[in-house]
Amino acid sequence: MHYRFDLHMHSCLSPCADLGNSPAALAKAAKAAGLNGVMLSDHNSSRNSQAFATACQREGIDALFGIEITTAEEFHVLAVFDTLTQAEQMTEMITATLPKRINQPLIFGDQFVVTADDEIEEQEWHLLSAPTSLTIQEIEQRVHGLNGLLIACHINRPCFSVFSQLGGLSGDEGFDAVELSRQARKIDWMPKILGLPILRSSDAHNLAMIGQIWNEAELEAFTVQHLRKALKENRVLNP
Repeated sequence: MHYRFDLHMHSCLSPCADLGNSPAALAKAAKAAGLNGVMLSDHNSSRNSQAFATACQREGIDALFGIEITTAEEFHVLAVFDTLTQAEQMTEMITATLPKRINQPLIFGDQFVVTADDEIEEQEWHLLSAPTSLTIQEIEQRVHGLNGLLIACHINRPCFSVFSQLGGLSGDEGFDAVELSRQARKIDWMPKILGLPILRSSDAHNLAMIGQIWNEAELEAFTVQHLRKALKENRVLNP
């Protein structure tokens, strides 16, 4: 099956997004943009993934379940999972390693846990904008131990990327792919990424960003197994 997919978008659980980015709204916007494979990747939590799963099922599009994790080194990585249970297990580990501070919505933004019908269940009070105490090696072991994919986020950005924080890749991080933002030119980054596959993502913090860029691949199913195989075989295409 031909998939047009985006593995990086934020719901109202992320402090950088608002209630307009509810899981239901994200699924509808993705369908309208012609995507048939999507992943929710909120900061340091997957607590809106159940609502996202329901919303995607309603829209007839396939979903994976992810988290954008802030490492102890203060760069962002995507963890990609097949199941809600895997994402929940990763969230439990992350939550235990966040600073013991309460989020201040007026400073950092609201963090809403909602249903697939846009009903607010609660505010998440853990400080999701903060880095975990998990090193990249610890995160890699846990993500791959849960049979997930590990992707280096927006490596072209001047902050919160493995390049901005560590100066580049060593090859020991265990990444399955790297992600480039919409503005970055692939030709500029090819010599720097140690042969890793490239993904493009919207990193959508508002609905208008969804569908501005995507990846395409022929996959038997929208699963970690088939996506991993397509990445290794260089069958994922993007601008």
